[in-house]
Amino acid sequence: MTTVYKLPSDSATIKTEVVCPTDANPMGMLLGGRLVEWMDIAAAITSQTHSGRVCVTASINKVDFIAAANIGDIISIQAKVTRAFVTSMEVVVYAYSKKVLTGQKYLVSEAYFTFVALDDSGKATAVIPLKPVTQEEKTDYHEALKRKQR
Repeated sequence: MTTVYKLPSDSATIKTEVVCPTDANPMGMLLGGRLVEWMDIAAAITSQTHSGRVCVTASINKVDFIAAANIGDIISIQAKVTRAFVTSMEVVVYAYSKKVLTGQKYLVSEAYFTFVALDDSGKATAVIPLKPVTQEEKTDYHEALKRKQR
């Protein structure tokens, strides 16, 4: 019998946005809530791609805001599954800002989301196991269990 699994790269997602005036506070900095919304969408796409199911956000486990992004910056959001549990998946999301004129790119936020896969009746359903390949993926995989246990 063949074990079915997916790799983290199978569902990794990159979402790109530009910071517009409606996304910013009066100081011209990207609103944290808007960034979390974009990160949540990227994480949802990742979890749905991994599971082949509609997924819902169960929790936002941690969000670190590291630096500000400003109007006109290009935001690149990278999401990947770190671990699949029985019906849920942990997704790590990194958001980077790029200054258009200088090309400077830097990390603005990092977050961990948990998504639950749903069946056709809206009930939690089993997800495909994840097989980490790289050392970084293996570390993420083991750390995800520790985060879940906390």
